[in-house]
Amino acid sequence: MQNQLKDKNDIKIFILYLMRHIGYPLDFVSINDIVVQDGFVGYFDFVECFAELLETGNIEEMKNENEEELYVITEQGIHVADTLDSRLINMIKEKSLKSALRLLSFKERGAKLHFDFQPLPNGRFRVECIITEKEEELLNVTLSLESSNQLERIRRNFYDKPEVVYRGVMAVLTGEVNYLID
Repeated sequence: MQNQLKDKNDIKIFILYLMRHIGYPLDFVSINDIVVQDGFVGYFDFVECFAELLETGNIEEMKNENEEELYVITEQGIHVADTLDSRLINMIKEKSLKSALRLLSFKERGAKLHFDFQPLPNGRFRVECIITEKEEELLNVTLSLESSNQLERIRRNFYDKPEVVYRGVMAVLTGEVNYLID
C-alpha cells in the first residue's frame, strides 16, 4: 500500500492516536485489528511497536472484572499522541479512526454471523452469508460459487472480518466504490 507507515515512531504515534480517540481499554486482539485493518501498518510492525509502547509507559496493561488483560493509554501516551499526531497524514488518521470505531461498534453490538453452503448438481456451491443484530438482519447475501477454494476463502473472510464484508457490500451498493480502491 502506498500510504503504509514505515517509520517506527510514526507507527507508535498512530497506535497512540487510535487508542487516545477510542478512549477506553481494549484487549490486544482488538487493538491489533483496529491498527492493521486498513493496511497502513503491518502486523509485525504493530507487535514490535506495541511492545515498545508498553515498555516506555505510554500504554499500560490492566485487568477487568473477569481478569482479562486490557490495555489503556497512559497520561504520558496521551501527551505524546496529542503533541505528535500532526506528523501523520490527516487522511490516514481520519480513515483509520472511522474504521476503528465501526469495527468496535460492530463487536460491541453483539452482531451474530451465519454462514451456510450447499453443493449444487452442476459442481458449484450456493453460499449464504447473514449478519444479524438483535434479531434483525443487517445483511443477507446469497452467492453461487465455482469452487470449494472460493467457498473456503469467503467463509474465512466472512468470519474473520464481518465488518469489512458489511462495509464492502454497503460501499458497492451505495456507489462509494472508492472503498474498493483506497
